[in-house]
Order: sequence, then structure tokens, then C-alpha cells
Amino acid sequence: MFKTDRAAARSNRAERRTHADYTGAVYGSMLAASVVLGASALGSFPRLELVLLLLLTGVVFWIAHVHAQLFGAHLADQTLDRRTVLRVCRDEWPIVKAAVPPAIAVAVSPLLGLNVQGALWLALSVAVLGQVGWSAAAAWRIGATRGQVVGAAAVNLLIGLLIISLKLFLKH
Repeated sequence: MFKTDRAAARSNRAERRTHADYTGAVYGSMLAASVVLGASALGSFPRLELVLLLLLTGVVFWIAHVHAQLFGAHLADQTLDRRTVLRVCRDEWPIVKAAVPPAIAVAVSPLLGLNVQGALWLALSVAVLGQVGWSAAAAWRIGATRGQVVGAAAVNLLIGLLIISLKLFLKH
């Protein structure tokens, strides 16, 4: 019986990976980049504040997306039960996960000899690379042609470069 339960759980995880939606990860990467872009008023502990800002913003937007899914789309179609709530929470979790690599970049930036401005640029670069990578992965996962994968990555790279341009323009 125990082996059957484990096999079923493994099959469920495999099915979720097959049907994975990277929209949240792309969105979360853009969100992380925008947080770095807007991070100008950092106080006495700028790296810690930026790490917390990245992670907490990801969590807040995750909550907002879960709320919108549950009380927008799902409430109109069905009653809410525990299974639906957990599924929506899991489906939207990539928004939070996408904030982790830029936060880690900020956290390790002193080990790389970077000052706070360098840490901001590193985090922004990591966020943009995540955005490009997740969009390419999403296109690849749905069976897009090589050209479509490159196109998805290129569009997201252009959006990332726009964000970087805004950072250069704002100079804070």
C-alpha cells in the first residue's frame, strides 16, 4: 500500500512538471528587476534591506495573485475547498521563487568584492537573466520551435534591457 501511495505521489509530481506554467517565474523575475530598479532609499543595512525587499515583494505579489485567482476566477466557477486553495498557492509560487536568485546575488555580493551599487547591478542582471531563461524554458516546455524559443528569449531580453535602461536613466 505504501509503495502505491509513493508511486501515485511521484506520478502527480511528474504530471505537474509536464504541465508546468512558467508565467509566474517570468513575471516574478520582472518584478524582482523592478524592485532593484526602484531601490534607491536603502538605509543603514542596504544589502539586508534589498534582500528583504526582494523576498517580501515576491511574497506580497504571490499573495495578490493567489487572492485574484481564488476570488476572481475560481470563485465564479466553483466553491473553494482546501485542494483548490493549495493548488492555486502552488501554481503561483514561482513568483516568489523568482525573487530568490537576485536576493542570493545581493547576499553574496560582498564575497565578490562588490559595493552596494555593484550588488544592485548584479541583482538586476540576475533578475533579467532569470526572466530570459524562464521565458525560453516555458517556450521549450510547450514544444515551441527553436526559433520561437529564441524569439521568446529575445523579447524578454529586450524587456530586461528596457528595465536596465530605466535604471541607467534614473541613476539613483
